[in-house]
Amino acid sequence: MALNVYEGMFILDSGRFARDPEGIAAQVNKLVTDAGGEILVSRQWEERRLAYPINGQRKGLYWLMYFRLDSLNLAELNRQFGLFDANIRNLFIKIDPRIVDELVKHAEAGPAAMQDRQLPELDDDEEEMPSVDEYEDEE
Repeated sequence: MALNVYEGMFILDSGRFARDPEGIAAQVNKLVTDAGGEILVSRQWEERRLAYPINGQRKGLYWLMYFRLDSLNLAELNRQFGLFDANIRNLFIKIDPRIVDELVKHAEAGPAAMQDRQLPELDDDEEEMPSVDEYEDEE
């Protein structure tokens, strides 16, 4: 039995979610636990306009989840999410075990945490990346 940690990103029908947020969230979690998964974090990420309509939907609610699951059960879990009527799209990615804790911590903090995060400062011996204008000047 090979337990791996996976990131699940789901685009859910925002209209259905608005009518029953607790019910839809519970169904998402239940699909994973019924497949033998252990949920590390499961939360609404954000609601946004889709880049293009999917099944007539122009908006979607993004749901982020990290969970442990036997790799043999992933195909069945993917099939179950394909049958879940509130699911518009989903994607599962196997996570490197060395970064699981950091990703889970980030997911618990939510999307606003990314806005507050400071980019690392460059060391004195590192050069900054040239701007696009500098490349255009070389031609």
